[in-house]
Amino acid sequence: MLGSTLLPRIGKSASRTPMVAWLVAAGLRSAVVLFVAVLANITFQKKAHADFRVCNATQQLVGVAIGYRARAGWITEGWWHVEPSKCTTLIEGALASRYYYLYAEDALRGGRWEGSIQMCVAEREFKITGVNDCFARGFQAVGFREYDTGTQQSWMVQLVDKPDAVPETSSTTPTITPEEIQ
Repeated sequence: MLGSTLLPRIGKSASRTPMVAWLVAAGLRSAVVLFVAVLANITFQKKAHADFRVCNATQQLVGVAIGYRARAGWITEGWWHVEPSKCTTLIEGALASRYYYLYAEDALRGGRWEGSIQMCVAEREFKITGVNDCFARGFQAVGFREYDTGTQQSWMVQLVDKPDAVPETSSTTPTITPEEIQ
């Protein structure tokens, strides 16, 4: 009866064998391990963060604007100032749209990261509903680049100076350069 001295018996039943006591204790250990695993999973899920981020791999300050489709219609927002070698979150939380549009300007040298989708921007901080008649409404029209995020919950775009400095990218980390124009 080696097992009976190592594992406590649960209850006052004299009919339990050491094997039954071990199984009961093992069941409690399994329940504790399962509880810890579920708790760890919940903790890690809270740390996972979905968003749309822009990273500035240049040595200059970059101003960024984003466009997307919302219930109210087409929305453009800006300007986020992204410091050199830093990242900024433009949209926090899981992405609600499949397509997002990005436009960026080098604040010092005037370089642009743009595309062919015309949307409205303003000189200062803005949130504009609608993409038509930009000039008539007192805004500027600029070309935004389209990003198809598919079913991804988060997305990151890395802005770089030159095409020859473009790092490898995956479907979740596209890179655009000032020279790319769609």
